[in-house]
Parts: sequence; C-alpha cells; structure tokens
Amino acid sequence: MQVARHVVCALSGGVDSAVAALLLRRRGYQVTGVFMKNWDSLDEHGVCTADRDCEDAYRVCQILDIPFHQVSYVKEYWNDVFSDFLSEYEKGRTPNPDIVCNKHIKFSCFFHYAVDNLAVKLLQAADSFKDQTFFLSQVSQDALRRTLFPLGGLTKDFVKKIAAENRLHHVLQKKESMGICFVGKRNFENFILQYLQPRPGKFISIEDNRVLGTHKGWFLYTLGQRARIGGLREPWYVVEKDGTKGDVFVAPRTDHPALYRDLLRTSRVHWIAEEPPAALVRDKMMECHFRFRHQMALVPCVLTLNQDGTVWVTAVKAVRALAPGQFAVFYKGDECLGSGKILRLGPSAYLLQKGKSKPRVSTEGPSDGPGSGPGLGPTL
Repeated sequence: MQVARHVVCALSGGVDSAVAALLLRRRGYQVTGVFMKNWDSLDEHGVCTADRDCEDAYRVCQILDIPFHQVSYVKEYWNDVFSDFLSEYEKGRTPNPDIVCNKHIKFSCFFHYAVDNLAVKLLQAADSFKDQTFFLSQVSQDALRRTLFPLGGLTKDFVKKIAAENRLHHVLQKKESMGICFVGKRNFENFILQYLQPRPGKFISIEDNRVLGTHKGWFLYTLGQRARIGGLREPWYVVEKDGTKGDVFVAPRTDHPALYRDLLRTSRVHWIAEEPPAALVRDKMMECHFRFRHQMALVPCVLTLNQDGTVWVTAVKAVRALAPGQFAVFYKGDECLGSGKILRLGPSAYLLQKGKSKPRVSTEGPSDGPGSGPGLGPTL
C-alpha cells in the first residue's frame, strides 16, 4: 500500500523556498505552495513590501505548476511575537524573535492551517550546512515529526545552480532575508522608539562611575555591543544595565573582563524530545555544549537541572556578552536537545576579580535564595 505524500511548502518569494518546492516535487510529493503574510508595512510607510514577495511566490507556483495559497497571520504575529519582542526590550533584555516566530507562527498557526485545511503530512529532516537548529530549538516534537527540510546538506551555491537550471532567475539574485523576523532590516533605534517610549539615562564607566554621556533608553542596548557615545574617540562596550535607574554601564576594550561570565540560568527548558535527557534526570548534571547566537562556536558546559525544569549552565570557559532574553540552545554531538531563555546571569569576571559580592544590576528570573546555584550564586 502506497501512502499519498502531500506536502505544504511555505514560499517566501526567495530562492531557498523556491528550490525547496522544486526538489519536493521532483521527489514525488504533491506540493502546495503557501505564502504567509505576517507584517503589514502600511502602518509605517504606506507601501506593503510583502506584495512583491507574494507575486514572486505565485510565479514560482506557476513555473512549477503547483497550487498556490495565501494566508495572513498579521494579528497573530503582532500578539504572539512582536508584542513579546517589544516587552523584552522594555525590560532591558535582548530578545530573539526568530525563535518565538518559529514557535508561534510557522510551527503553530501555519502547521495547524496545513493539517486542518490541506491535509498535509510534514516530515522531519536535517540541514547540516546552513544549520537552522538554533532557530528551531523551541518547536514542538509533534511539528518536527511532520516537517521536511529538502535543502539539507546542500550548499547555497548548489541551491542557486538548481534555481538557474529551472528558470527561477527572478529569485536567484535576491539578497538573504536579514533583520527582525518578518519585519526586516531597520534603523533599530528609530524603529523601536516608534513603539516604546524613550527613557533617557546615563552611560556610566564600570571602572570609576564616571558619567560618559546620555542615551534614549537602556532597553535599546544589549550586553556586548559598542556604545556609541558622543565625544569619545575610543570604543566603549555595554557590560551591565540598571533598569531601575535607567543607567547603562560601559567598559573600554572589546575584551574587558566585565564582558565575560561563565554562569547563567534559563527559563524552563523546552526539550525537543519532550523530556530532559535521561542522564540529566538521573545525575541532575550533564556535560554538553551550548550557544546563544546563531552560528557562534559551540561552548562546552555543564547543565544542572532544577526541580522546576529550569537549568543552570556553567560554561567551561567564560563567555563574552551573555544577554538575558536570548536563548541558550543545547547540543549533544550533532543533536539539538532544546533551549531555554536566559533569565539570570552570574557575576562577571571583572566583579570576581574585584572581589565584589554584590553585583550592580538586577536581572529578572526565578529565585532560589543565596548560594542556590552551582558554584557562585547568580547575579541578583
């Protein structure tokens, strides 16, 4: 008995999704192309840039002779992704909307649309070159079992070669989509201040408490980034933030010890396998690797499991620019285990060198009381 193989392919209007649909069709799947509209630019410029992408996606379906559908999740994207994005910045955290978007839009709204309306069977696969596991680390097991990644193992050059050989020239030269998920590249400060009220504050030296300049809002800065302070020749970098007073603490040099930490605590971890690894449950500790930015080198670490499902992450070596709000994504070998949002940080190497027991800044997160974490206690 042969099972009918129907798949839905999300078409963005770019070359990757176009070739993905082509490869699925070549492999015998009955493919339906769907374009998702998740952001309405009319509110900002009076022109909806998604229209061109939709037209390109439609042309792909015409060329490949597959059905075309269009869905809109503008309201859902605003409520579940963008509002959370603004809220995280307002709290002074550094969010990652691509992970949240995959969780709530692509693998929830779109997934249920496909199953309910198109009776699509989605299968799981892997991409070993242009790895997307970081961004998929919050997606449910149920959705991943029904997901297929047809570009797995292919280089970008080979993807473009396939597109050129199959008359998909109109998407061949398009630039990679960058910036905020579905919103795109913007002047970050101007964009955020359209939605959040400015909260002026001071740039303060972490070394001697000198006021070096002013800013429009502490939530506009993430740990590790360069703070562009007028009148200063040398670069200074954000090392801590005080949300109560609105101050941003900065340090000279990109390798200043105030930028390095080796301890963090996450929110309740989303495990891809739905349950924590057996070794972690058995021993309450487990060696693995993690990253908190896409494509950064994996960092060896030790996880300590807490009763509420959160974990302490102790890095073997101090890591630069850990940022609350980002996701710590865990790996064991080639397998992505899952991820948890970074809520609390341990003291920086600078504070440890100075012998200070009370760090300067508060970060939001679950509290266990003094000395409850592995090794040194967290930043409280």
